[in-house]
Amino acid sequence: KTTGLALTSSSQDVLTCAADKLLKVNSIIVANVDGTDNDEVTVKWYNADNTTAFSLASTVTVPADSTLVVLGKDAPIYLEEGDKIQANGAAASGDLEIIVSYEELDDA
Repeated sequence: KTTGLALTSSSQDVLTCAADKLLKVNSIIVANVDGTDNDEVTVKWYNADNTTAFSLASTVTVPADSTLVVLGKDAPIYLEEGDKIQANGAAASGDLEIIVSYEELDDA
């Protein structure tokens, strides 16, 4: 499965693991769709067990008209029930878009 979101300067939930599921996150790609200005992205894994967010990328520059691979298929992570992928850009203009590719597994 794949999901995407246009980012703002506020932290947003991009992907949340539902009850009785386990998500294998294969890739996270951020694109800067602005043709002129760079932007910075922060991507976090939120651990529901201890209600703490941990950075996968922290204020990393994404140049204009380019992409950043935050997580590749060679280094997947797993989301358990209630865990999330959260992200935000530095600019409020919505220049950044995030794409997350994942597999959904039953955990019941």
